[in-house]
Amino acid sequence: MLLGKKRKIGRMIEEISVGEKLEVSEKIEDRDLLLYLGISNDNNPLFIQHDYASMTPFNKPIVPQIMLLAIVTGAISKYLPGPGSSLKKHEVTYENPVHHYETLHFKFEVTNVSKEAHEVVIAVNGVNESEESILDGTFTVSPPYPAKPLTKSTSFDNF
Repeated sequence: MLLGKKRKIGRMIEEISVGEKLEVSEKIEDRDLLLYLGISNDNNPLFIQHDYASMTPFNKPIVPQIMLLAIVTGAISKYLPGPGSSLKKHEVTYENPVHHYETLHFKFEVTNVSKEAHEVVIAVNGVNESEESILDGTFTVSPPYPAKPLTKSTSFDNF
């Protein structure tokens, strides 16, 4: 139970500025693919069947694009702005396919901070091991709000 315990919250909007950068790397492993395919019930042969994928322009199985999106949104939730933030909008282009076992590198940069709208805009670019672009996107994120105290109760103020 989390009541009364300190929780790590990400950075508030006042603590974020245009130009901030973050880099994240991730290697795509079998366990990641199997977990995604099991949870989503996605049985696209392009993702797991070598014989089928070899007959396509991709030549071998590719990583589901939604998994790449999950890596990006996970980094936003963990690091920039961090825990307590909420994704409001995203626009993503998947430039090139990602194959199993590749190591991917994502670069994040804050391009706009709007205190009035309580949102930050983050540009993201992802590349594979060969430095080929795999993902290009823009994410609008609401940073965490200050937490209200959990121990102060106003339910008996009239007694």
